[in-house]
Amino acid sequence: MEARVERAVQKRQVLFLCVFLGMSWAGAEPLRYFVAEETERGTFLTNLAKDLGLGVGELRARGTRIVSDQNMQILLLSSLTGDLLLNEKLDREELCGPREPCVLPFQLLLEKPFQIFRAELWVRDINDHAPVFLDREISLKILESTTPGAAFLLESAQDSDVGTNSLSNYTISPNAYFHINVHDSGEGNIYPELVLNQVLDREEIPEFSLTLTALDGGSPPRSGTALVRILVLDVNDNAPDFVRSLYKVQVPENSPVGSMVVSVSARDLDTGSNGEIAYAFSYATERILKTFQINPTSGSLHLKAQLDYEAIQTYTLTIQAKDGGGLSGKCTVVVDVTDINDNRPELLLSSLTSPIAENSPETVVAVFRIRDRDSGNNGKTVCSIQDDLPFILKPSVENFYTLVTEKPLDRERNTEYNITITVTDLGTPRLKTEHNITVLVSDVNDNAPAFTQTSYTLFVRENNSPALPIGSVSATDRDSGTNAQVIYSLLPSQDPHLPLASLVSINADNGHLFALRSLDYEALQAFEFRVGATDRGSPALSSEALVRVLVLDANDNSPFVLYPLQNSSAPCTEPLPRAAEPGYLVTKVVAVDGDSGQNAWLSYQLLKATEPGLFGVWAHNGEVRTARLLSERDAAKQRLVVLVKDNGEPPRSATATLHVLLVDGFSQPYLRLPEAAPDQANSLTVYLLVALASVSSLFLLSVLLFVAVRLCRRSRAAPVGRCSVPEGPFPRHLVDLSGTGTLSQSYQYEVCLTGGSGTNEFKFLKPIIPNLLPQSTGREVEENRPFQNNLGF
Repeated sequence: MEARVERAVQKRQVLFLCVFLGMSWAGAEPLRYFVAEETERGTFLTNLAKDLGLGVGELRARGTRIVSDQNMQILLLSSLTGDLLLNEKLDREELCGPREPCVLPFQLLLEKPFQIFRAELWVRDINDHAPVFLDREISLKILESTTPGAAFLLESAQDSDVGTNSLSNYTISPNAYFHINVHDSGEGNIYPELVLNQVLDREEIPEFSLTLTALDGGSPPRSGTALVRILVLDVNDNAPDFVRSLYKVQVPENSPVGSMVVSVSARDLDTGSNGEIAYAFSYATERILKTFQINPTSGSLHLKAQLDYEAIQTYTLTIQAKDGGGLSGKCTVVVDVTDINDNRPELLLSSLTSPIAENSPETVVAVFRIRDRDSGNNGKTVCSIQDDLPFILKPSVENFYTLVTEKPLDRERNTEYNITITVTDLGTPRLKTEHNITVLVSDVNDNAPAFTQTSYTLFVRENNSPALPIGSVSATDRDSGTNAQVIYSLLPSQDPHLPLASLVSINADNGHLFALRSLDYEALQAFEFRVGATDRGSPALSSEALVRVLVLDANDNSPFVLYPLQNSSAPCTEPLPRAAEPGYLVTKVVAVDGDSGQNAWLSYQLLKATEPGLFGVWAHNGEVRTARLLSERDAAKQRLVVLVKDNGEPPRSATATLHVLLVDGFSQPYLRLPEAAPDQANSLTVYLLVALASVSSLFLLSVLLFVAVRLCRRSRAAPVGRCSVPEGPFPRHLVDLSGTGTLSQSYQYEVCLTGGSGTNEFKFLKPIIPNLLPQSTGREVEENRPFQNNLGF
């Protein structure tokens, strides 16, 4: 029967809960849930997903948590079902004491997005405590002259339960002399009074032993008993009387233990033992007995323990004054505890997000709540952080705050932030609490690698060893981790004729550059290319730099003699009239050097000669001139070896062999015949000159035929009449044969040498004549004739 009644009550409570929840939602009131104390752990309370109108998956995805001031894990939220369960057995008396109703507020915190719902857990009392008397035996002394109807105050019992389960009635064992009247103190407490029914007679009954029973209103009711011993005394007709029936006093909560609260005073008109008064607490609770003590002689009330405004704000004490004859009086002392600013603000951190990706928009870093247990201005708080940080505080409901980023963060500027949250109350003196939060900033690939230079110039001497480093490039990335790892690479050359892949390579890890083959200055003096630096971020960022490679010349080419030709099968013979004056220009040695700079500066000297003192060679232009007059003793055939040497280190050289034929005289094509008829000797000279011209013509024809055959083989690589060598031709050199000495005209020759040939063979020789030969005198033609014959003009 009791179970059905309990279920009916529970159904009514559930119905009331549903109606009340609907009204709470409509009026923005907190959600309320009810549970009886001592309910088993794991008991289902409600389904929060349904109450909040959310799906179970959404409830879990939004990071729902339960936050409470008590920091007690009395509730458990199932993330799988959304059910709110009881996490432990509850003792209402331990949680709330005498306060009714017992309401435990908590908050439902949804982080994504941030949202807070207030809720309350109401703990219903059950009748789990029986009334208890602090003294198991109560002693009373009553004068035999006491008139019927007199009332005697008895010690009240204590019941930790509240409401209907609290103390509700007192009874006393049946007797003819006494009965019990129950009175309400006006504060929800009742106390018993023993009322005399008829006149006592000490001689008939000197003592009574009665049982006082305290009953609560629970179902079933519980009870407690105490023995009341009544001693009948002789007449004491004056009871103690307090000066004031009510004392009110205010005591700061920081008053030291032992300090006096108030002093009460009572008077008794009797004398002797009947006039001696003793002060004591009457039906005092256990909390009062632990907090206060009274001097039984003086009536001064002192603190026995430290007061705490945040726990109890008001104490109501009943003090009894009893004389030696057993008569007593009472007064009430109301102690109001005043608050002082003795509690520092508390910061309760609910969530913290770290690290935070740089460049992120406004991001919630932390969610926390501020609590101060003081009251009034002592409980009001101000929250702040440092001014030089890219963060701001945003207040929310129920003293909640969110710490959010004010602007996107830059990891390259700050990798972490130490944030000090300062909470200060408005009390006197002001108290503050500081809470430090470290927020790390994670890297985003927002910085491209940067080269230390926009362009690099490398100097490499030709004929270098392949695969050896020729220099390096370097780039740095301000990012971190893989975003800062740099990979180097060669970028495609903008010059399609530059075989970059076969010239250089780069180490992808450190940027070292290597030459893949030996470089030849005469083929390639300089080249440039671009290198790239790419990080390993996603997406990858890159930059590039220009690299210029300048090939330094080495003296690796010997001088090459252009004239006279040294590879001809027929030696070149220069005629020299015996009548030539000293300084007569016999011929000119023409040579070139494939190197550059001082490596290409050529000097000439006579190495060997049939007649050492007959000829001289000019050191700077290679002109071979007579040093003295010729004599009949000089041999007709002279062989000269001219040394051509460059100015390199070490110097290189080549030799040119000249054959000079001493003749008595020779004619020129433009020379007029003499008027006198030639004799037999002159006829022989003509025959010799004709033979010499024929041999020179055949030689020149052979040379031209040889050159034509070589040019035909290269006709696909270069147009006819031009000089082109795929491996890297030397720049065209114009060899100037200045008309010094006896030469009347200046001649220029366009010369081309193959850069890749080991023999540096002569490829083409073409005279560039600015003007036709003018008519000259016999002397000029006579002086110029040998050079023209040998060049084939």
